[in-house]
Amino acid sequence: MAKSVDRAVGIDIGGTGMKAGIVDLAKGELLSDRVRIPTPDGAKPKDVLATVKELLEKLGPDAADLPVGICFPTIVKNGRTLSAANVSKKWLDFEADAFFEEGLGKPIHFVNDADAAGLAELRFGGAKDQQGLTILTTLGTGIGGAFLFNGQLVPNVEIGHLQWNGESIEKYAATSAREREGLSWEEWAGRLQEFYDHLEFLFSPDLILIGGGVSKNPEKFLPRIKTRADIRVATHANNAGIIGAASLAL
Repeated sequence: MAKSVDRAVGIDIGGTGMKAGIVDLAKGELLSDRVRIPTPDGAKPKDVLATVKELLEKLGPDAADLPVGICFPTIVKNGRTLSAANVSKKWLDFEADAFFEEGLGKPIHFVNDADAAGLAELRFGGAKDQQGLTILTTLGTGIGGAFLFNGQLVPNVEIGHLQWNGESIEKYAATSAREREGLSWEEWAGRLQEFYDHLEFLFSPDLILIGGGVSKNPEKFLPRIKTRADIRVATHANNAGIIGAASLAL
């Protein structure tokens, strides 16, 4: 493995699963197997912390002395979580950095999950050296988004909460909506088409990247979607959150 100063642990906390891995910070690649544990019911801070500790144990002794970056599906500013769309309301205005640093006994960096994925693509993937506006969309329990403009991240862009028929568009078009309503891939792609049409009308991106768990099955929906901008799967797919979170750990 690379030297410890070139490595960090990235932890991606999602609405249904929590994933972690050891990341090579020079190459933006996983050095370990990715480990996963289901997100605890309700996703309360103390239960999430306990699961983070389990993930670190699963990574073994190689992870023991490494810095840790954690990404999470909320607005994050100055180490505080300011929203709670698909997790416990206890995260509202919560001192996440301080809570996890005390619980883990080491410095950590907390960041929005889509922003972490966006940074992975900006530094090591599909948005590297890309001019103009790239929008990364993460499709999962909700819809996350990262705006990447001329090599810079615009943080905490909550595109999953754009209003659509009186509610957040993620309720209509996220992967969880397909599963919850038993939609066929074709039916769901129709909803995604509406989402991306709306996104293009509002923001006129130059490139659209797709991440999240569903990015491992692009052949089932992506050919059905037509956009003015180039649209493709994010380079790091569902590992982007882990890689981006780790890249902020130092």
